[in-house]
Amino acid sequence: MLLAATLAFAGCSGNSNAPAAQNGGATGSPAPTTSTAPSDGAASSQDTLIVARGGDSAALDPAIVTDGESTKVTEQIFEGLLSYKSGTTEVQPALAESYEVSDDGLTYTFKLRQGVKFHDGTDFNADAVVFNFNRWSDPNSPNKYEGDSFYYYDSMFGPEGSRVIKEVKAIDPATVQFTLNKPQAPFLQNIAMPSFGIASPKAVEEKKDKFKSEPVGTGPFVFKEWKRSESITVEKNPNYWQSGLPKLARVIITVIPDNSARLTALQNGEIDLMEGVNPDDLGTLESNAELQRIERPSFNVGYVGFNLKKKPFDDPKVRVALSHAVNKEGIISAFYAGLAEAAVNPMPPSTLGWNADIKDYPYDLEKAKQLLADAGYPNGLPEEMVFYAMPVARPYMPDGKKVAEAIQADFAKIGVKTRIESPEWATYLDDAKEGKKDDLFMLGWNGDNGDPDNFLFTLLHKDTIGSNNYSFYSNDEVNKLLSEGQSETDPAKREELYKQAQVLIKQDAPWIPLVHSTPLLAGKANLKGYVPSPTGGEPYSEVYFE
Repeated sequence: MLLAATLAFAGCSGNSNAPAAQNGGATGSPAPTTSTAPSDGAASSQDTLIVARGGDSAALDPAIVTDGESTKVTEQIFEGLLSYKSGTTEVQPALAESYEVSDDGLTYTFKLRQGVKFHDGTDFNADAVVFNFNRWSDPNSPNKYEGDSFYYYDSMFGPEGSRVIKEVKAIDPATVQFTLNKPQAPFLQNIAMPSFGIASPKAVEEKKDKFKSEPVGTGPFVFKEWKRSESITVEKNPNYWQSGLPKLARVIITVIPDNSARLTALQNGEIDLMEGVNPDDLGTLESNAELQRIERPSFNVGYVGFNLKKKPFDDPKVRVALSHAVNKEGIISAFYAGLAEAAVNPMPPSTLGWNADIKDYPYDLEKAKQLLADAGYPNGLPEEMVFYAMPVARPYMPDGKKVAEAIQADFAKIGVKTRIESPEWATYLDDAKEGKKDDLFMLGWNGDNGDPDNFLFTLLHKDTIGSNNYSFYSNDEVNKLLSEGQSETDPAKREELYKQAQVLIKQDAPWIPLVHSTPLLAGKANLKGYVPSPTGGEPYSEVYFE
């Protein structure tokens, strides 16, 4: 039956490995309960996976969050119509079994998987899909609450007034049809993103604002508990539609802010899997036969952004000057153990349209001083700047505070004084979105779907100001090129549009692109079935212990 469903899915292969959710609980390993049967039929006595990360989730409604710490959890609880094949950004079936696309690229018709239930026992069907998409697209939705925004929907499908999606309609309980206002080249890639996980309409309406901390989806794990700043616990969905999954009874995602402390916890057997291994700790990891090194495929960018709403960073001359004052190779050597490459453009070289002809601003403190003088600051900037440094380890930034301190030292050499601040992660993101407290900030991006649109449009188009465009950057010609790139379906033409946009972005320098990293993780040697994704989040449904 699985094979038949797979073959019915146009243009794709494989079956959805629905992600696993996480739930709060004790930070120590709970006593195992029932045995889990791995794919080879051998019994395992451990059925609980404890994952440690650097920071807590901001919320657990996938539609309102933009940070990886949140989606790491939500994609375990929720599923979309499509998902990505394990370890890749190749689209595969999930809650939709197949789809058809009209010749003009304006109509997508999805056949839905039947018999699927939400965790609250209600039916997944076409009406549920329509409910979710209408909720995200309607700025006056009664199911949108104070302080919440559907950032990803606006970023991927355009803000109100210029929506890509015209209508979502239920043809019958197992068929839903999308009608677009204009073709969108990455439409299927976008639909597969974890942000568009389908929520239970009943739970959304009944829980109201509490839904963001009491999520209900269709995924392999059911939310159980969230202990703020400590842990999130999810448990096996006994009614999951994919036979034999998940292989674990429980997943607990804990917070251990310090990278080295997480490794110590792993060595002591307190956790099973950890994010954010310090490159300096690589020797310790590799010398321990009870542990395994895990590399996440590199598909990211870490950067320092300028707040263009504030002087003097509204002047591109100042931004270019500071770009010359960052020693990227020194940062890579000191904090990445060479497991990164210096970033030139806002997206990684493996992405369609990456412009290899663009040259980076070289590390040159004298050049930086001269450019500051040309901009009217011969003695450096007169006031101390607030520099937000990431308080959590991310795949592209294993230790944000240390990297910020290195940059701070170089800035001081050209007369630019900074005060590093690292508020709690959810506050950090809110402050950066508002742009009221920070002058410079450190952030990064893991590609969500393998498409250049997800880097350039999502992070630097004017329509994403207030969501993922934290620099408040807008250039009319760049906006035009990125909008055309999103609608153009010819890959060669898209590539040229993105190359042109990168030239202008480099000249404007709204960011200092720092690195494209190869993120390191570590786990117990007997951990099996874990396949890291280039997007930074992956399912735990296939994980088991040997």
